[in-house]
Amino acid sequence: MALSSMTGFSRHHGTSGPYAFEWELKSVNAKGFDFRMRLPAGWDDIETAARKRATELLSRGTVYANLNVKRSGAAQTVRINDDVLASIVKAADEISKKTGAAPPSVDGLLAMKGVIDVIEPESDEAELQAARAAVAASFEQALQSLIGMRKREGTALGEILLQRMNDIERLAKKAETAPGRKPEAIKARLAEQIAALLETSDRFDPDRLSQEAVMIAAKADIREELDRIASHVAQTRELLAKGGAVGRRLDFLAQEFNREVNTTCSKSNDVELTNTGLEMKNAVEQFREQVQNLE
Repeated sequence: MALSSMTGFSRHHGTSGPYAFEWELKSVNAKGFDFRMRLPAGWDDIETAARKRATELLSRGTVYANLNVKRSGAAQTVRINDDVLASIVKAADEISKKTGAAPPSVDGLLAMKGVIDVIEPESDEAELQAARAAVAASFEQALQSLIGMRKREGTALGEILLQRMNDIERLAKKAETAPGRKPEAIKARLAEQIAALLETSDRFDPDRLSQEAVMIAAKADIREELDRIASHVAQTRELLAKGGAVGRRLDFLAQEFNREVNTTCSKSNDVELTNTGLEMKNAVEQFREQVQNLE
């Protein structure tokens, strides 16, 4: 199954009888799935099926679906509402007598709310039903186009994420072979620290010395962190190969990567190992940022 990004765009248009329509779909990153639809008046009955279909095919991202419909070949009719007009004229005449104000102009009267009624032409029921079916089919095509774009972007993201895994794995191996982790280097540091410990006390306590040596050695050991990083790399590659909606699980692994790398850096008392840890931290951050775009 292919990886899928949460970002995408599609547009699809068509005609049915006197109706011309256009769908525009856009999706952006989100923690969950949210479908927002904007329809022209009179077309609300297609929302339920469209929402159900989008929910079946998408699991993450905020999707905006906008529909525009125009009907050609049927002119609108303009009608004067005589009752409203008469009431306004009467009120204006009384105000003019009381205040001496000029009577209202024709264009001023026509601009008053309720004076003009715009009547839409009656729809042919058969034509309208055919148009609704065509609009529903067009939505499916627009949705498939959006999914196709999200998958293409997901494939590109997958290649980037694999490269980040290669970087992390390479840096982990570099950390494992760092000169500061060699037994002789650790032994030399222990000797220095033990010597400093002995200088701080006039009494020689073998048990205390042994305890301190064990603590120093344990603090410098990053074997456990490197093993967990290797495990996370393997899990990430498995998820990328599996594909599908793996964004949340990869985001969790990004947090785990960050935790292990931070611990590695905090344990390091060698300049080269510290620099390697910081490079690894940068690669993990790049991985985390890209994962935020995956479904």
